Amino acid sequence: MQRTQSLTLAEAIFPRIQNDSGSLRLVLGWIRDATLMLGGAGIVTLFAQIVIRVPWTTVPITGQTFAVLVAGSTLGAWRGAGSLSIYAILGMIGVPVFAAGSGTTSGVWDVHFVLPWKGSEFLLWDASNGGYIVGFILAAALVGFLAERRWDRGTWVHAGMLLGNVALYLPGLLWLGYLISTDWMPPGASKPLSDLIAGSGTLDKTLKGGLYPFIAGDLMKLLLAAMILPGAWALVGKTGRLRPRLRNDRRV
Repeated sequence: MQRTQSLTLAEAIFPRIQNDSGSLRLVLGWIRDATLMLGGAGIVTLFAQIVIRVPWTTVPITGQTFAVLVAGSTLGAWRGAGSLSIYAILGMIGVPVFAAGSGTTSGVWDVHFVLPWKGSEFLLWDASNGGYIVGFILAAALVGFLAERRWDRGTWVHAGMLLGNVALYLPGLLWLGYLISTDWMPPGASKPLSDLIAGSGTLDKTLKGGLYPFIAGDLMKLLLAAMILPGAWALVGKTGRLRPRLRNDRRV
């Protein structure tokens, strides 16, 4: 049966094995997909260690948005969602893959770049930024879906990255707003989240704590992802052994 989507970047670089028996091909396909998803989770983990903490919110600025957009676009919808689901599960079972958490605000700017490793783990509902991690899964699925329809290499790439950002922020802001409105107490904090984040009401605090500090940085990350993906496709297209596959990238 003919499928409508095009090859993703990961599929173009790491094609399925076609010359072995059906059962072996299936097993090798599972191994390839699992490896790609683990690789995507690893990239997001690494970029989670690029952290800027601002004085007035418990939600950190990280490099994860860029990594999520690139991973989702590279892997496609289901592998992208699977990769970020793996990332979320690893953090919830005790592997320190999340950006270092904080149950309070320090009142000062703080910048951390990868080393020394300051990864953390937590249940998503125990952190003010837990909704954003759920948003990572939705964003990866959306940009992956769009990439399967060639939005990652043409004039629509910027729109695709922007839609991915929107999908990321929706659960993040809704969850943060809910925690603020219920006077939720972060683990280890001495006062509720509503007192830790600056602002005059739930909506104002939600936007000041979960959106405004990230707009400039996320626009830069969005633009960088939108430049890298078409560039990667151009490089792949110049690799002679991939040209026939790219000319006929409809999958059976």
